[in-house]
Amino acid sequence: MTDGHAWRGNWRVRLYERVRERGYDSLTAFAEARPTASLVALAEELGKDDVAGVQVFSALVDEADRSHRLTRLVRGQLVRELWECLPDGWPAVMDDANRFKVAKAIGSWSAYTPETHQKRVEQARAALRAAPPPPGWRPLGPDDELLRTLLPDEEV
Repeated sequence: MTDGHAWRGNWRVRLYERVRERGYDSLTAFAEARPTASLVALAEELGKDDVAGVQVFSALVDEADRSHRLTRLVRGQLVRELWECLPDGWPAVMDDANRFKVAKAIGSWSAYTPETHQKRVEQARAALRAAPPPPGWRPLGPDDELLRTLLPDEEV
């Protein structure tokens, strides 16, 4: 990508034009149709040279905040990070290499978590360390049973 090209012009307008061109009425609907795709993959599908993953996530946060579905977005982002960092699912053996992969997934997830959910993500991380998921676990989306246990929806 050309340095800064994604930030030229009104990137939000460009982003939503691309979403509508693909037949979706929201970025959330577009992203949820691809629940295991990374933010970079979503951005590339919307505009390889002029949409960035961080722009996709920023707009997703805005939509989730307006619809009171931030917790679901946070769970969904963990799905994306796990698929990217642990393509074979949760490791059966937690050797140094696998510890690094898990730490990378969880660290990236934490970095993308809005401030409002940081405490809940810290609790979820602690729960995952205390009682790891079964080997091979790879959630298919934000409604995964284990994820909903770790980060239940809040009352609105």
